[in-house]
Amino acid sequence: MAQIVLTDASITINSVDLSSRANTVTLNYEKEAVETTAFGDSGRTYTAGLQNVTVDIELQQDFAASNVEATVFPLVGTSTTIVIKPTAAAVGAENPSYTVASTYLAAHTPVAGTVGELATTSLSFQGGTLTKATS
Repeated sequence: MAQIVLTDASITINSVDLSSRANTVTLNYEKEAVETTAFGDSGRTYTAGLQNVTVDIELQQDFAASNVEATVFPLVGTSTTIVIKPTAAAVGAENPSYTVASTYLAAHTPVAGTVGELATTSLSFQGGTLTKATS
């Protein structure tokens, strides 16, 4: 498998493609470790518990219709779906699609920055269910 440099990741939030406004994306996926150690065991044992998914995205702020602010602002305090692919190409074994359904957005900072800086907004989604597709 070849290394990849993220240059055209695909990021869709609530069915809106915001790839051209994103410059950072991190998808974290884990399964909680549930202890199953019993009397007589010589070491701790575990089994997989619930999924724990987080998605962090930094977007270049844009107040135009159907863009960043129009998409993100109404999502605060609700759950949505995010789809992330390493590239904008078709889904396949070399370009899997990761869908996070029912992920929750607790906060959004619509305006932040200093003089002369690009206006951005950093989003942290948490929870939901992750599925991976390769076709």
